[in-house]
Amino acid sequence: MNIAKPMKRRKIRGESTWGYAFIAVALVAFAMFTAYPVVSAFIISLQEYKPLGSTYIGADNYVNTLKDALFWKALRNTVVYTVLTVPVNLLLSLVIAILILPLQKKTQSFFKAVYYLPVVASGVALSVVWLWIFDPMEGGILNRIVNLFGVSNQNWLGASATAMFSLVLMSWLSSHGTAIIIYLAGLLGIDSTYYEAAEIDGASFLQKLWHIVVPCLKPATLFLLVTGVIGSFQVFQNAYLMTGGGPDNATTMVGLLIFNNAFTYFEFGKAAAQSLLLALIVAVISLIQFKYAGKDVEY
Repeated sequence: MNIAKPMKRRKIRGESTWGYAFIAVALVAFAMFTAYPVVSAFIISLQEYKPLGSTYIGADNYVNTLKDALFWKALRNTVVYTVLTVPVNLLLSLVIAILILPLQKKTQSFFKAVYYLPVVASGVALSVVWLWIFDPMEGGILNRIVNLFGVSNQNWLGASATAMFSLVLMSWLSSHGTAIIIYLAGLLGIDSTYYEAAEIDGASFLQKLWHIVVPCLKPATLFLLVTGVIGSFQVFQNAYLMTGGGPDNATTMVGLLIFNNAFTYFEFGKAAAQSLLLALIVAVISLIQFKYAGKDVEY
């Protein structure tokens, strides 16, 4: 009888047991904070949810959401916000990372800390600063700037024509810390022999940027693009603290709409249905990004 095979099986089984033991904490955390909330949200979305006795209504919450003009307006606002912020933020982050790259390490660390500070700062504190910048009276910094060009004071957050632009401008000027650090790490990882070969061939700065830097940073760009789109579709804090979704729902995003339905109107079933629809939209967009933007990406 060959006893080697049973011993080998026991060894593999023992190693597998230890493997599951090491990931047990992560599995429990996933089950408690991801799987359970998703399942609960799906169950609630099929009900007219009430703390004391909910009523099963099937897919009515989904049907009503798809018929709701405010939901489509919020979705359109979210798409506009995403299109205007994500590509520009990636471009600005890359430009800033390229400008920081030639500096000495201590200077690089200083600028990385400066640009990353808004990421860790309190959202309420940042909103207070930006409310001061967008102050519609003469004390607002932005109005002081436009006054220099002969433009009268603008109610940046209180007018439908400028409210969305104000949130977009806020994103352009304060959302680059993570992307800058990731792009800097990618730039430092590019083999210098690529640049040397390009210089021998007489390549210009823009040619080296397009044919060396951009291809080598594709994995980082894809990661930042996907996470940036996911984050912008879930945007809530800026709209809630700066405009409250107004004026006339001009800055109501899907995340803010879900919050209002749940905690203002207490329509928990409708809010759960909208959150799952948002998750489905984000998942489809992410798959499309991986399919078309990740074709020739190597890791």
